[in-house]
Amino acid sequence: MPKVGETAPEFASVDSDGRALRLADYRGKQRVVLYFFPACFTPGCDIEAGKFRDEFPRYKGKDTQVIGVSNDAPETAKKFREHFHLPFPVLPDPEGRIIQLYGVGGSGGRARRVTFLIGLDGKVEEVVDDRSPETHVVKTLERLSSP
Repeated sequence: MPKVGETAPEFASVDSDGRALRLADYRGKQRVVLYFFPACFTPGCDIEAGKFRDEFPRYKGKDTQVIGVSNDAPETAKKFREHFHLPFPVLPDPEGRIIQLYGVGGSGGRARRVTFLIGLDGKVEEVVDDRSPETHVVKTLERLSSP
């Protein structure tokens, strides 16, 4: 798992709407909140997605893009994004390629709830490794607000 100060692993993927997404596309332009969650349509993940959705304007106001990643199939990720009206991309990772790259695999092949705040330079600024869905939004926003 990348630590604070290390370069975040690069990846290219396709989001739940079929659009290509590369982490490198954000370098020098926006910070990225890359949050991994175990599964769409589960209580904790629903809460976490809703909190990121509700606070999304604050992230955008700080030139930060939120991106969610789970092991779910593309169709499930698309339904999840639509159901919760998420204004940010959700990356389906059914093979666990990105999850493995970031070292956040958990039980049953699912992702653990871990969030990375990645700076403009591509380096990790904050790692939130906490089971509580509320903590991830609070800690990343605190970090974005600190000088």
